[in-house]
Amino acid sequence: MNDTDFMKEALRLADEAALEGEVPVGAVITIDGRIVGRGRNRREKDKNALAHAELEAINEACRTLGGWRLWQCDMYVTLEPCPMCTGAIINSRIKRLVYGASDYKAGSCGSVVNLFDLPYNHKPEVTAGFMQEECAQKLTDFFKNLRKSKS
Repeated sequence: MNDTDFMKEALRLADEAALEGEVPVGAVITIDGRIVGRGRNRREKDKNALAHAELEAINEACRTLGGWRLWQCDMYVTLEPCPMCTGAIINSRIKRLVYGASDYKAGSCGSVVNLFDLPYNHKPEVTAGFMQEECAQKLTDFFKNLRKSKS
């Protein structure tokens, strides 16, 4: 499997979130070419501000691998991580972050702020805008349909 395959899995998880009325964000964590963590947005369903795709994927990867240091892992996420998730990426020592759509309201990997530029003890490699069109379109379609259903 390659970057495209992993982002397609994150997009599939984003679709699952959208089907439940959640903002369509999906994330996967990989090591040595295999997925060890999956997550999708569940904030509305769980009524929990912490129920972000990235945190769910990190949690599952830690359980799968039996430790909190994910220094050999890559994360693929459909939307640029927020400050909370960027902090979790730093704290879990994710080796590489690949994200799709930029988030000009809360993105903390370059759009609003870049927390990786601060002097934290870990800085992942970042690939921004990977499959950006597909990832952004999911969000555009979701919010367009949401506005349509409210009118």
